[in-house]
Amino acid sequence: MPKKNLLSRLEKEAQKLKGETLSIANSSDPYPNVEAEKGLMRHCLEILSRSNCKIQIITKSTIVQRDMDLLSRIPSMVAVTITTLNEDDARLIEPYAPSPAARIETVEALVDKGIPVAARIDPVIPGFNDNSEELVKTLASIGVKHVTSSTYKVKPDNWRRFRAALPDVAEKLRPLYFDVGVKLEGSIFLPKQLRFDLMTRMRSLADKCHMRFGVCREGLSQLNTASCDGSWLLKNGC
Repeated sequence: MPKKNLLSRLEKEAQKLKGETLSIANSSDPYPNVEAEKGLMRHCLEILSRSNCKIQIITKSTIVQRDMDLLSRIPSMVAVTITTLNEDDARLIEPYAPSPAARIETVEALVDKGIPVAARIDPVIPGFNDNSEELVKTLASIGVKHVTSSTYKVKPDNWRRFRAALPDVAEKLRPLYFDVGVKLEGSIFLPKQLRFDLMTRMRSLADKCHMRFGVCREGLSQLNTASCDGSWLLKNGC
């Protein structure tokens, strides 16, 4: 839902900025479908573009292409979430998001415009989308410089949706989470060794394609070759 008095509040807050980096948005996509008609995110970017700050956008949406003119004029980078290239699998776990092909096209458009792009392969689900070699190669071939990855973490609400969408996969994963999983920060994580193995493989794929790699929220910072969220791109560009 649109925030009440969003733009007027942002105008006031933006006056306090002094070159900080703003990450938009870590808890919800800043480009929901309603943004196509409301244009609130674009107005926010117009305000922030006058505030000498750096912008990191995290999204699955193709609507971000609309704002490339603004993003190309300010220090910015975009992290696009792409969990799989398989269109059928994507519809199961992200039924309301643009297709993988559409997101790849968005990444290409951003890179062509000179806007640095990181890819978020998140969540990685064992036995479902943990074979990401083709995806990583595709991302590297179109100019993505960084991969951020993380594993699926169980919460009661998302587990109900997961079981409904992928009952067979959920049945196989149940003991890994509920019998030997690790409870952290209100979620159930996979066992640490399995998470380490999955993320080590992702790191290896990124290394082979000469991309930087980061894993966030796993306690595995030793695998990182750059800031886990790709924000180093704000300083280094494409």
